[in-house]
Amino acid sequence: MKYLKIFLHVSIVIVLTLITQVGGLIWIAVFGYFKYRKSLWNKRKRLLSFSVIYLLCVFFIVPILAPLNNRRALPVFNDHIAPHNLGYVLLCRNYVHDDLYYFMDFHSESYYLGISGQKMIYLDAGFPFIDGFPLLPHLSHNDGRKIDIAFAYQTSKGESTASNPSLLGYGVFTEPLNKTVTQAQKCKDAGYWQYDYAKYLGYNTDEDLEIDGGLTKYMIIDLMNMLPPEKIFIEPHLIPRLELDQIKPYMKGIIRYHGCHAVRHDDHIHIQISK
Repeated sequence: MKYLKIFLHVSIVIVLTLITQVGGLIWIAVFGYFKYRKSLWNKRKRLLSFSVIYLLCVFFIVPILAPLNNRRALPVFNDHIAPHNLGYVLLCRNYVHDDLYYFMDFHSESYYLGISGQKMIYLDAGFPFIDGFPLLPHLSHNDGRKIDIAFAYQTSKGESTASNPSLLGYGVFTEPLNKTVTQAQKCKDAGYWQYDYAKYLGYNTDEDLEIDGGLTKYMIIDLMNMLPPEKIFIEPHLIPRLELDQIKPYMKGIIRYHGCHAVRHDDHIHIQISK
């Protein structure tokens, strides 16, 4: 029984560290304290204590310490930028480098005040500490300089909305109009089985929504003006569909294909700024 408890605690620490970065350390601190004080509290009270302390750390301690690593938490309640859901905040996946923070603040306000009137919705960004620490399942969100942004969507009546058809923000794809040979099928045929695995994670909560091509195009072009990023990843079939292949030549190098080794990008766009 003793070794089973140790294994359980170690497993929880590993999982919490992988999905939140800071959760494992908080678990060690809280349950280490209970062990040190030989607390008689039952499991329910201990888990409740951990949950309260975790929330206090996420909302008050981590945001204060993150700037020591040149990271800042993206806004949660803001007029022009917000997370798809609070899960990204609770899991500490909404942290970016100072440069990307100001980039997103500038462009989200520009997008909101321009023709959209809609918030820019972000998904996964990065963890608050340690460059090189992986933000699973992403391959490159490890230095605070990358962020995923949701498409703009509209209802079947053509009404723009900040809502997203996916519960998680990922996995509900905008399928290509020409489905004879899709990029996803090419990658899967080449052995890259993971290319569209996000479809198993994203639950469609509103089948009435579809991509707003006009606003998504406007958002991407605005992101490339004034303060252009180094890279924007998007699924190849969306480039002609959104007429992104007709933009100025010097901007074309910014919009790129991410490759089969990654995952589909017709449910979000990936933005990356240079160091």
